[in-house]
Amino acid sequence: MAAFQPLVFSGVQPTGNLHLGNYLGAIRRWVALQDAYPCLFCVVDLHAITVWQEPAELERCIRELAAAFIASGIDADKHILFNQSRVPEHAELAWIFNCVARLGWMNRMTQFKDKAGKDRENASLGLLAYPSLMAADILAYRATLVPVGEDQKQHLELTRDIAAKFNHDFSERIAEKGLGHPIAMGEETVQGFFPLTDPLIEGPATRVMSLKDGSKKMSKSDPSDLSRINLSDEADTIAKKIRKAKTDPDALPSEAAGLAGRPEADNLVGIFAALDGRSKADVLAEYGGRPFSEFKPALADLAVAKLAPIATEMRRILDDPAEIDRTLRHGAERARAIASRTLGDVKSIVGLLNG
Repeated sequence: MAAFQPLVFSGVQPTGNLHLGNYLGAIRRWVALQDAYPCLFCVVDLHAITVWQEPAELERCIRELAAAFIASGIDADKHILFNQSRVPEHAELAWIFNCVARLGWMNRMTQFKDKAGKDRENASLGLLAYPSLMAADILAYRATLVPVGEDQKQHLELTRDIAAKFNHDFSERIAEKGLGHPIAMGEETVQGFFPLTDPLIEGPATRVMSLKDGSKKMSKSDPSDLSRINLSDEADTIAKKIRKAKTDPDALPSEAAGLAGRPEADNLVGIFAALDGRSKADVLAEYGGRPFSEFKPALADLAVAKLAPIATEMRRILDDPAEIDRTLRHGAERARAIASRTLGDVKSIVGLLNG
């Protein structure tokens, strides 16, 4: 693996408002990664259309997601920010991977089962083949690291399976073309063209729950807007949502163990800790024994201080959609410079006439 240069790939679907859970669980971490690795940040719009999207709304969401990335601190000049559909190599490599992956692998994907539900016969073929396109997203750049949440770990494992099978099936051809690096696969060493991408997990993920029900994850699909803090929310809206957040009648405990069985209290303390870069224990050392009537205003002030500037910057960026499109187009040109080389080598390895 040392032969492959460290590179991070991250992708998010443009399917509605980003919220506090997205920010604390993913985007803020990605901003920090920029100091350690070269990064590609992708708006995965082809993944979004595996289920129906209203076209005008999809256009809006693509631009809004790009604006949220930039407003949160993603540097589109030093790193690469682009939307997936502008780089056709993703889709073409995905077809080759469709011919490498096994149908049984796809049928085991739990996310397909969850999204397709009981009416699988009416699910799109794209939804079933989604993990193959995800593998192409990553391996088009031979990325070595991918930040993943719990719901994507299985897909990254499939990406590794596809890379491993490709390397094994074409090892001699890869060696013949001088395009590989030695990779140990069990007791065997093969000439590998693709890295076996690793998940990038930096400490425990911040799990943000609904402001109306501490037992459910914060979600953009929740019918109540009061259940979440959107990154686009203005200061007054953020404060209002925290004031109205569900709590229990007891005062905050003095130690983290006292949050057990109190999901709403645990959630609000966790949000405070994550926004302030502290542990729950530190927060409770300051606020333990105090009622929510005192804690909520402090949390509201902190959330407004951390999040309102992002919303303000998002609105400024969104006022100039042409500039967003220019940024994504420029990023796609830089991404294609990498992906086209990868795809050209893959075609040569597989035996497709190219060039």
